[in-house]
Amino acid sequence: MKFRDIVTRSRSYRRFDTSCRLEDGQLADLVELACYVPSSRNLQPLKYVAVSNSETCAEVFGCLSWAGYLADWHGPAGHERPAAYLVMLCDLEIASGAACDTGIAAQTILLGATSMGLGGCIVASVERDRLRSVLGIPDRYAIEFVLALGKPVETVVIDQMREEGDVRYYRDAHGVHHVPKRTIEEVLLQFR
Repeated sequence: MKFRDIVTRSRSYRRFDTSCRLEDGQLADLVELACYVPSSRNLQPLKYVAVSNSETCAEVFGCLSWAGYLADWHGPAGHERPAAYLVMLCDLEIASGAACDTGIAAQTILLGATSMGLGGCIVASVERDRLRSVLGIPDRYAIEFVLALGKPVETVVIDQMREEGDVRYYRDAHGVHHVPKRTIEEVLLQFR
């Protein structure tokens, strides 16, 4: 698969084939990709907790909020929940914050997942105290994001953003998830 294809297929997937479990080796491979990316001041403060057993996945799921623009949808049904999670942490003994590292690492993990035929979603709406308790995460670590991972069972398409600039994603009557994106003409600026 060409890099452009990996990028355009790497969407925020929120519905998965729960029967397609991820192995710990797959999760380790994805985290290893994040070990090689640039890091602010090369401090590399990011750490991860991999969650793949179904009982703990169910507990992590309860700590997350899903798809804020879909007001009537409270997340995937039981048979469409993520098969695994990577909880992204910042080691506060290394750095007081993760700067731009979180975005670089999360995107790299999602691109890696796409190259494996998987998909995922960066979830920032997290009940952090509850998740800390569920996973026994020490205070030394700040919870940054949760990456939900699995084999996608939904169709996500990119639409050209309408002139009114509405950025809200939506699902059509057939359950297809539409994501409006700005055009190259809008984002590539010239000032001279």
